[in-house]
Amino acid sequence: MKQFAVTVAGVFVALLLFFVGIPLILIILAAGAAQPATTPSHAVLALDLRKGLPDQDASGPFGFITQRGASVLSIAQNLRRAEKDDKIKAVFVRLPEGGVAPAAADELRLAFKHFRAAGKPVIVHSQGLYPAGVVVSTYMLGASADELWMQPGASFQATGMASEDLFFKRFFDRYGVTANYERRAEYKTAVNPYLYDDYTPAHRQEQLSWMTSIYQTAVATAAADRGKNPAALRAVIEAGPYTAAQALAAGLIDKLGQVKDAENAALARAGKGAKLVEFEDYAAGGVIARQGHTGAAIAVISGEGPISTGPGGGGDLLSPQSSISSDETAKAFYDAIEDKDVKAIVFRVSSPGGSDTASEQILAAVRAAKAAGKPVVVSMGTYAASGGYWVASEASSIIAEPTTLTGSIGVYGGKLAVGEALARFGVDVRQLGVGGDFSSAYAMSSNFSPTQRAAFARMIDQVYEEFLIRVSTGRKLPLERVREIAKGRVWTGAQAKQLGLVDQLGGFYDALDKAKALAGLTGKDVRLKVFPARKTFLESLRLALGASGESARVLGTAAYLIDAPEAQAAIGELSAARMRASGANVLADRPLR
Repeated sequence: MKQFAVTVAGVFVALLLFFVGIPLILIILAAGAAQPATTPSHAVLALDLRKGLPDQDASGPFGFITQRGASVLSIAQNLRRAEKDDKIKAVFVRLPEGGVAPAAADELRLAFKHFRAAGKPVIVHSQGLYPAGVVVSTYMLGASADELWMQPGASFQATGMASEDLFFKRFFDRYGVTANYERRAEYKTAVNPYLYDDYTPAHRQEQLSWMTSIYQTAVATAAADRGKNPAALRAVIEAGPYTAAQALAAGLIDKLGQVKDAENAALARAGKGAKLVEFEDYAAGGVIARQGHTGAAIAVISGEGPISTGPGGGGDLLSPQSSISSDETAKAFYDAIEDKDVKAIVFRVSSPGGSDTASEQILAAVRAAKAAGKPVVVSMGTYAASGGYWVASEASSIIAEPTTLTGSIGVYGGKLAVGEALARFGVDVRQLGVGGDFSSAYAMSSNFSPTQRAAFARMIDQVYEEFLIRVSTGRKLPLERVREIAKGRVWTGAQAKQLGLVDQLGGFYDALDKAKALAGLTGKDVRLKVFPARKTFLESLRLALGASGESARVLGTAAYLIDAPEAQAAIGELSAARMRASGANVLADRPLR
């Protein structure tokens, strides 16, 4: 009966995919086949940052559909291309009302300033700055433009930086849920909300530390760009909130006007007959600005999201979520090693962490590249923490933005025991098993036994010790010094540089320059070569569906096509469960929870 139901469901999904999915795919293919419009002789790039801002372009099979806006790297790379394009005269930017990730704002600020240094203006418009996320970083980005406009009547609320966490300890105590977790060490705070009802001293110290670093960096940078004293600008900011008119009077912005007014100002700067060109349309002409097409090359390998073992290319068919596959990323390194044109590698990392074994697989590939005489320079994005730092720890050089969140050199793992809680609602969990005592360690019904906890603690200790050794070896720091600055603590890029965890502050192009210097290519015509090579649409489709047509992936496709929220939620939960089962939680830690 069960097999019959599965067969019927498979037939239904196949028919649905044929009659709904195939026409949709054909429409997409037809649209993609259309030739992009010719760029007018006087053009202004229209960049809308309100659409979302991933660090890198989506790598999933259908990422080009689900990714709404341009990525940080795409913007930086295509602005470099636009600098040399005589048809592009200016950039018009729409700021989001909430927060841009601090390191993303740092990278885009560098891109804006480099574009302006080429004699081309950047005009930015805001419809208000509201305290959602790190809004002070959004203001910093706007302050780097030639002109920062704000809509009349809008609100300027970038008055500081705040964070809020939920603590579940009292709730768990009330309903019989017990948190069984081990962590190394006290600053590894991802599971603190399960263990306590308030911030521990270490948790409070860590969070205030990186928040203060980000805030001070944003204010100081904005002050430098606007020619103001940092202390004076901070005093003005903190005296808010302001209306747009008050912000203008306080010197925080340059002009008042509607979106169309700022747009017209940008077009006027571009010259008579200038027209707007959507940034995404322009970017379609070249993802990475190339310097030459033959000869020496710098490989660019990118990774964004949690780190996990596996071949990559899986997941939900239309999911915009990114992840770093250890197989795919390691293979990219080995392919770059085999490529005789590649002289060095830039590894762009934006990851909160993940599986320790997956991280070690990628780090082994980094070592292999160095052993082959190809320097590896890590460029850190929004964060490169926990497993994200593990994969970077032995690179030839590490470059981070001042507000990148990195470090988190620590480990945690465990489970929630919910047996008592379920029993209160009439749900009884029973278990059977054979073999050793540890075979039932991850049962959800009960706490770790003393022997299970001791064994689990030994595993956590071992992973933590291995992590410390990687950092000590890669950064050439005494092991005891690494123990002092590790403890699971999150640092900003600026703090990490002072501690010796990174070598330089800067963005992607600073990493590229460093890679060229280490490879002895300074001043030479060098092209960029992306690994792995971008897949064609049909290759992505075949990879997504799988040779065996895995039912879960097909069902995921159908769920998205028929827009069933219940099905999407179920698929998402299954995906999360699969990630947990793979051991990805061992090092995973999102500092910006």
